Amino acid sequence: MNLRLIVTLLFASIGHLALAQNNPFIYVLGVVQDAGYPQAGCYQPHCLPGWQNPELRRGATSIAVIDPKTNSKYLFEATPHLPDQLYSLESIASDERYSLDGIFISHAHIGHYAGLMFFGFESMSANSVPVYAMPRMTQYLSTNGPWSQLVSMNNIMLLELKDQQAVNFNNVSVTPILVPHRDEFSETVGYQIGGPNKSALFIPDINKWEIWDHSIIEEIRKVDYALLDATFFDANELPGRNIADIPHPFVIESMKIFEELKAEDKAKVWFIHLNHTNPLLNRESAAYQQVIARGFNVAREGDRLPL
Repeated sequence: MNLRLIVTLLFASIGHLALAQNNPFIYVLGVVQDAGYPQAGCYQPHCLPGWQNPELRRGATSIAVIDPKTNSKYLFEATPHLPDQLYSLESIASDERYSLDGIFISHAHIGHYAGLMFFGFESMSANSVPVYAMPRMTQYLSTNGPWSQLVSMNNIMLLELKDQQAVNFNNVSVTPILVPHRDEFSETVGYQIGGPNKSALFIPDINKWEIWDHSIIEEIRKVDYALLDATFFDANELPGRNIADIPHPFVIESMKIFEELKAEDKAKVWFIHLNHTNPLLNRESAAYQQVIARGFNVAREGDRLPL
């Protein structure tokens, strides 16, 4: 290989690297159900390792989109573990360079919005952080304390979303999609997130895939990543509780539905939002090995997915 070709290839490689480093990406901040792992009040054998070893603890499900080109970052869900998650985000997208240009809330269950309290007067005393939410969620935050104080003191600025209408930023688009869930105080949405090169579907909570008015199979085919509700691996995780009162697609059900996908589409699936009982939290478990062997992924804190 001559010197000129070597130099050409070297500069091409550097150019591709620079371009990749300039593109937005998803950064996974939390992977567990609303209450985190270990869960409050749980001192069973599956929770004790998390109490005894802080390195095993996991926060409630949240992702961020980081855009180096525009120096912007966007947060999806404001969880009770927000302080730790903001620190993790700071480590790769510092406030000195990146502005928090939006927080997208999926619904009014504690693991998805309770962290907004940290933007308030008693904590960060933030100034007009944009919070995107659907109409019922916006109304709920506006009219119920302590969240209404965040609005009246201009700690957050509520921006109303509409089903399947995109919010377009310079380099990223975000589209809410209504999904069926336990909607006591608000509607529930997932989000389709678009970048210059790739797209993602983020649905941390849904009752069952088969009652949705969209085909989850077709939705997976349309995107490059699908971060999907995996709260329970199967129906045997909560002895003493009626699991029908907490409807979610079991991972074993999802894998059966997704079996018709081609291998490259199965590889798009990243299971997330794991209950503290879910054996997928243990990478040595038979359940985890089964998921990987069947061509799917299990999301972990710190995962990066380029957009």
